[in-house]
Amino acid sequence: MSLVQRLFGRPPERQALLPLYAAVVREGRDPAWFREGGVPDTLEGRFDMVSAVLALVLLRLEAAGDAARRESVLLAELFIDDMDSSLRELGTGDMVVGKKVGKLMGALGGRLGSFRDSEGDAGAFEAAVRRNVFRDAPPSEEAVATVARRLTALRERLERSALASLLAGEIA
Repeated sequence: MSLVQRLFGRPPERQALLPLYAAVVREGRDPAWFREGGVPDTLEGRFDMVSAVLALVLLRLEAAGDAARRESVLLAELFIDDMDSSLRELGTGDMVVGKKVGKLMGALGGRLGSFRDSEGDAGAFEAAVRRNVFRDAPPSEEAVATVARRLTALRERLERSALASLLAGEIA
């Protein structure tokens, strides 16, 4: 976040998406992902779940086409701001923050691509979940199936959500 943004706050168009971003984070931090889904309850595991949920929301916005193109960009910018400030709070130095945020954005982009490519194919989606949520932590088949099932249900809820409701932060 630039000095001007820190002094004067976020632009109003980004401010309007804070409820949606908060809903994404809330969903990604739902303890069920970690308890029932076996996602590692670590900093990396939490990032993986928030970014997985965000990827599904961004795909929903992408499906809306031009009607949500700007909001999609702004939501991604909120994610970048959040990751930047989180890294700084964890003590990451200024010289390294940009590089780390770039890697995190690459991870989000990877989730977007693999979730998009696996839409409608349960086996491919489970493979995408295994790669993108569990990474190096060897999950059980049951854990992968649980997380994939919950993410599929979230995707379906997002598809049924009215765009205006979703943009207001209502993840039905």
